[in-house]
Amino acid sequence: MLAIYKRELRSYLHTVTGALFIAATLILTGIYFTAYNLFSGSAYISYALSSSTFLFMITIPVLTMKILADERKNKTDQLILTAPVSVGKIVLAKYLAMATIFMMAIVVICFYSVALSFFGEIPFGESYTAVLGYTLFGLTGIAIGMLVSSLCESQVIAAVLTFLILFVGYMMSGICSLISNVGNLLTKLLGCFDLLTPMDNFFNGLLDISGVVYYLSLIVLFIFLTTQSIQKRRWSISTKSIKTGAYSSTLIIIVFAAAVMANLTMKELPVDVTQVDVTSQKLYSLTEDTKTLMEKLDQDITIYVINSEENCDETVDTTLKRYEQLSNHIKVEYKDPLVSPNFYKSFTDSISTNSLIVVSGERSKVIDYNSLYEMEYDYYSYSSTVTGYDAEGQITSAIDYVTNADIPMVYQIEGHDEVTLDSGFTEVLSKENVELSTINLLQYDEIPEDAACILLLAPSTDLSSDDADKIIEYLQNGGKAIITVNLTEELPNFDRVLEAYGVENTYSMVLESDRNYYYQSPYYLLPNIEYSEVTSDLYNSNYIFSPYTMELNFDLENEERTVEIFMTTSDNAYAKADPSTVETLDYEEGDTKGTFNTAALITEGETQLAVVASGYVFTDSADSMVSGVNSTLFGNIIALFAGKEESVSIAAKSYSMDTITVSQTGIILLGLLFTVLLPLMILASGITVWVRRRKR
Repeated sequence: MLAIYKRELRSYLHTVTGALFIAATLILTGIYFTAYNLFSGSAYISYALSSSTFLFMITIPVLTMKILADERKNKTDQLILTAPVSVGKIVLAKYLAMATIFMMAIVVICFYSVALSFFGEIPFGESYTAVLGYTLFGLTGIAIGMLVSSLCESQVIAAVLTFLILFVGYMMSGICSLISNVGNLLTKLLGCFDLLTPMDNFFNGLLDISGVVYYLSLIVLFIFLTTQSIQKRRWSISTKSIKTGAYSSTLIIIVFAAAVMANLTMKELPVDVTQVDVTSQKLYSLTEDTKTLMEKLDQDITIYVINSEENCDETVDTTLKRYEQLSNHIKVEYKDPLVSPNFYKSFTDSISTNSLIVVSGERSKVIDYNSLYEMEYDYYSYSSTVTGYDAEGQITSAIDYVTNADIPMVYQIEGHDEVTLDSGFTEVLSKENVELSTINLLQYDEIPEDAACILLLAPSTDLSSDDADKIIEYLQNGGKAIITVNLTEELPNFDRVLEAYGVENTYSMVLESDRNYYYQSPYYLLPNIEYSEVTSDLYNSNYIFSPYTMELNFDLENEERTVEIFMTTSDNAYAKADPSTVETLDYEEGDTKGTFNTAALITEGETQLAVVASGYVFTDSADSMVSGVNSTLFGNIIALFAGKEESVSIAAKSYSMDTITVSQTGIILLGLLFTVLLPLMILASGITVWVRRRKR
């Protein structure tokens, strides 16, 4: 077998065929690599690989057409029929020789991500998962081409038939959609030869074990069928042709059945077993908050998908399957608009395809499909780009909504030039199923009784004495509040609210001298996250961005009051007493130096306050600096004050990494190397070897 493998490998390396295949593969993938990754700065090589997949329909027929057809034409196949080596080993050796040629191109492609890593952060897990899917697709195509070659005497016919079969497999998903939008037995049978769809998961960052089994089962099946097609010619001259023919048919049926059973078994296994999320952002995994909620779920929930199962969004479908596996109380049903056009009208007036309806008893919530993805509009190109995946956040919030009838109210105090609660934080409240309302205390005799919490976010002008009294009275009656402090002149009435619970505002600004605790400027703090009720899921693993932080002193001695400090500076921090007159950010004589407490959870009886020394912590601009950690902290505080056992506000997961910036020199050098120089060197070496052998 080894001798046959070496002979076949040499035959490809000593002719133009092998070099042409490798060069063509590298040229096309190199073009897309240059366009998507070098010029556009994408960190994902899956874009280049998925765009170049169609090349296999041309290059694979060229690689495989002669492997057995040429031997039939030249009658050298008689050597196979009479060889002392088994036919199976001969076929396997030939296949491995072609696979080796293919893998030479793959080895070069593996260096794409390595080259990009010099210019930025690269998701290696996703990149090499995409390469795996690309490789399996190519190896499957080679197995198909080898079978076709064994059935033909003409290389041209073998190449054309291989092209047609690969093209049908490439287009099978579209063909099935044309046959039936809702799916039927025929489309299910044809779908077994859908070569392209299983590769999508690999390109999307899922290590799909069922996809691996699918491609490997096809490879084994086509190698086996190739062996049988050759065996048939050997048996045709045997006196026992009838018996051996029956044996062959039986064996083929057994192998077919084994392949089908292997794939059906994989489909029955949970997605947690068959799919591994290798994305750096864990796009397809469910968070611990969701898992905790599902463990405590005791009500039956049905999630209706407004589409057929065959045409649904595969990413959302994967997420829904993970929910089903977490709890027996969750059931997913698909409602095809073509079959049940009026189903949604029981829940809403209008709905888009792929939207979800979460139902439990009499309560329901519609999740519009467009809200499952975050989009960013480019006004220069007039196009939208998907930037985030928010299915878990929306679904978990909807499940919490339909299983809880009480909707807590949060009131934001206004009228004192407070910091406005940005859209990212109002979205947190929406996901927590908390209703937000703004109130001006001039129009109220007291804080409304239904207030689960009030927000007093960094007022720039002072509260009136009456406003301060109303807030203090509300807190003394067991109220809850989130209070942030702004960099401003003294506000005596606002300070009176803080002082009622042992918080002193010194009106000094805190700066850091330790570069590990600030971002770019000493007043952009990245404080320590201390363990508390609201930071248990952030403790020692994330940054909170706290710009323009004030020095607050917390009374830690009052026995009737509990103070949990949950953010602190380093030992090298210092505070400037009059920030408006600061001439240097460096430490000066007279500055207060030491560790500062910058956020605390204060509990006195039923009263709870979360006091944060920065007025800009709960803003979208600060939140974006730390990938949503600030909004996670906000959600944790709201969940605690609203009486929830855990937060159900799951942040959207970023759909892409930061764009990498490749220098103009890098673009030229890498583009030429991978697209021109390497392919031409390989092609030139193949032609040179072929010419030299022709002259002998």
